[in-house]
Amino acid sequence: MNIASKLYTSSLQPAACQYRAFQLSRSAVTFVRHASTESTAASTPQQPRPLTEKERDFLDRALRVNQAGELGANLIYSGQYAVLKHDKRLKPLILHMWDQEVHHLNTFNHLLAKHRVRPTAMRPLWNIVGYAVGVGTALMGEKAAMACTEAVETEIGTHYNDQMRVLLEMLRDPALKNFVKIGGEHGELKGLLETIREFRDDELEHLDTAVEHDSKGAEGYEILTNVIRGGCKAAIWISSRI
Repeated sequence: MNIASKLYTSSLQPAACQYRAFQLSRSAVTFVRHASTESTAASTPQQPRPLTEKERDFLDRALRVNQAGELGANLIYSGQYAVLKHDKRLKPLILHMWDQEVHHLNTFNHLLAKHRVRPTAMRPLWNIVGYAVGVGTALMGEKAAMACTEAVETEIGTHYNDQMRVLLEMLRDPALKNFVKIGGEHGELKGLLETIREFRDDELEHLDTAVEHDSKGAEGYEILTNVIRGGCKAAIWISSRI
C-alpha cells in the first residue's frame, strides 16, 4: 500500500469510531427512554372504573337490608329489655348487646344518607314485629330470649358472610380496590368490607353469649328458633327489594 492510501485509510478510522460511538449513544438514549416509559406506566395507578349496574344494585341492596336488619335487632333488644330490665344479671348483658346494635344502626343510617339509598318501605311493619318478638320471647323466659338472640344472630352473621364474599370478589379487581360506589372517595369500598366484618364479629359474639346462657334449653327450642330464623330470612329477602 502506498503512502497516499495509508494516509486515506488512517483518516477514515477516527470518523468510523465517531460513528460507532454515536450509534451506541443513540441506542442508550432509546433504552433509557423506553425504561422510563415502562417505569412511569408501572408507577401510575390504574384509574377506577365505573361500577356495573349489577355491582351498584348489590351495594344498594346491601346497605338497605343491613340498615333494616340492624333496626330489627335494636327493636328486639328494646323489647327484651322492657321485660327483663329488673333482672340484675340479665340487664347489663342485654344493654351491652343493645349498645352494639345501636352503633351498627347509626352506621348504616349514615351510609344510607351519604349514598342516597332509600330505606326499606317495610320499616313501619318491622318496627312492630321486631319489638313484639323481643317482648314475646322475654315473657317466655330467659332461655327463650337467648334462643331468640341465637336465631337472629345466626341469620345476620350468615348474611354478613355472604356480603363479605361478594365484596372480596369485587376488590380483586384492581380498578375497584380503592373505589367507592358514589363520589369517588378512595378506600370506601374496602371500608365497607371492614365495617361489615366488624359487625359480623359482634353478632357472632352475641350468638356465643346466647348459647352460653343456655339458649338451647328453651322450651320448644327447635320450633322457636326455626320460626325466628325463617322470619329473618323472609325479612332479609323482602327488605333488599322493597
